[in-house]
Amino acid sequence: MNNDKEKQWPLFRSFRGVGVGASRFDLIAGLTLAAIAIPEQMATARLGGFSPHIGFFAFVAGSVAFAVFGSNRFLSAGADSTITPIFAGALAALATVGGKDYGELAAVLALLVGVFLLLAGVFRAGWVADLLSIPVMTGFLAGVAIHIAISQAPALLGLPPGHGEVFDRLRMIAGDIGETNFLTLAIGASCVASIVLFERISPRIPGALIALAAATFVVAHFNLEQRGVAVVGAFMVAPPRPSVPIPSFDQLSHVLALAVIISAIVMVQTAATSRSFPGAAGETPDVDRDFVGLGAGSLLAGLFGAFPVNASPPRTAIVAETGGRSQIAGLVACAVIVALALYGSELLAEVPETALAGVLLFIAGRIFRVPEMLDIRAKTKAEFALVVVTMLSVVILPVQSGVALAIMLSLVHGMWTTTRTRLIEYERLPGTSIWWPDRTVFAGETLSGVLVVAYQAPLSFLNAYQFQHDMREAIARAGAGGGLRLVVLEASSIVEIDFTAARILRDVIAQCRARDVDFAIVRLESVRAQAALENFGVMATLGQDRLFHSVDEATRKLAAAAAVTAP
Repeated sequence: MNNDKEKQWPLFRSFRGVGVGASRFDLIAGLTLAAIAIPEQMATARLGGFSPHIGFFAFVAGSVAFAVFGSNRFLSAGADSTITPIFAGALAALATVGGKDYGELAAVLALLVGVFLLLAGVFRAGWVADLLSIPVMTGFLAGVAIHIAISQAPALLGLPPGHGEVFDRLRMIAGDIGETNFLTLAIGASCVASIVLFERISPRIPGALIALAAATFVVAHFNLEQRGVAVVGAFMVAPPRPSVPIPSFDQLSHVLALAVIISAIVMVQTAATSRSFPGAAGETPDVDRDFVGLGAGSLLAGLFGAFPVNASPPRTAIVAETGGRSQIAGLVACAVIVALALYGSELLAEVPETALAGVLLFIAGRIFRVPEMLDIRAKTKAEFALVVVTMLSVVILPVQSGVALAIMLSLVHGMWTTTRTRLIEYERLPGTSIWWPDRTVFAGETLSGVLVVAYQAPLSFLNAYQFQHDMREAIARAGAGGGLRLVVLEASSIVEIDFTAARILRDVIAQCRARDVDFAIVRLESVRAQAALENFGVMATLGQDRLFHSVDEATRKLAAAAAVTAP
């Protein structure tokens, strides 16, 4: 898309190119989205320790703000079960769940997350979303799913609500298990089974809403509340009034660290959602602009007393699959939810808590990605271990610490894969000018007195010393008989060189020259790496006439008389 069109649509970008005739598609998609979102937003709010209507506030704030400031046509923003157990567990350590302070801290958190996401979008920090690898994200989601399951087990079984960390909750459940209300369990289990069945028939069927409505009817019609089946109960839906809560300095310091973690997770999930559903044909996902939309959504949610919002892949998929053409679908869903909150609160008060627990257990089952875990396990045991460690850290440690550790594990894993890179030696395909790694299916040939090596990773402080060690060993082997005359470094995969690596590369070149061994670098295609060689003084040591476009060119000019060693 050209810049002129971008300037014409600074806001409401998902609406561009959408004609009047598309409104009926958005209407259908919006109604379907509302049917999916109503039970999900209620359940997610309860998961976080809030009244169900706060989930509606979060959905409306996220959807309206994203429609104005976001880019993706389909993305659905609102309360999300991925981040809710994380911030709920952390906030519970600072204030009583459900109390005034708890709600104010959640609003402060939403405001901070909104600011961080806006900054990420404005300064184009979409690369942050790539910091969590798939194995770490899979383990993280599995840990969140376990938290959801444990937190909802009491409501499903008809037991008193638990509190504390995972093991505290498990001890409470084990101690009260003899008091299980089997009627409550039957209703909750039936809801889970119904949702699974409808999902298998068609994801477009609002199975959660149907199950919730059926459970509410059964409980009300047979007066099952008198038999111990707990219901949500009456709640007042007052029009939200904008306000900015002021936390204490101690509270702010705790919430600030939490906001960084939540923002990182929102960025990862938003980027994945935006890239999975890119919009109209030919449109390129604008992840940074979508960060702005989600940031505005969290800011609006915080101003109206709700909590941070996130992109929802399942709801986004529903909008795309039901023919949505723009964010008008999200606004239609908002209108339905606002009407329900204003005029249907009495009906919502009769919803059984076990049914909401069933909705969340279904969501937990969906984010516990067993097929993906099995796929990772089959292909790489090391990264499957990363899945398990991440999952256990999120489950066993305090949620905030577990998530922080998961992010650190992803970064450590990325650094580890970089440090595993080793120097490889090249051989020439007989009868050609092509140089290729040795130990392959062909028998290659070499040139006497010439060592051709390659390094297939960015050169940085993470691997520079291993690179130096490998270079010294390769040179020592090649020069054992005293006949080494030329070392060629094939650098097509070296896309970056930092200060530490540049100094080591310069030392390697100088050591070769001291032994009367010439040194050349070939196929240095990265512009950043070329600039680094100039800036860090490597070119002054190497010389411009020792930079070539290919191995063949370097060997022809610097070792033309070298004899070929046949395979």
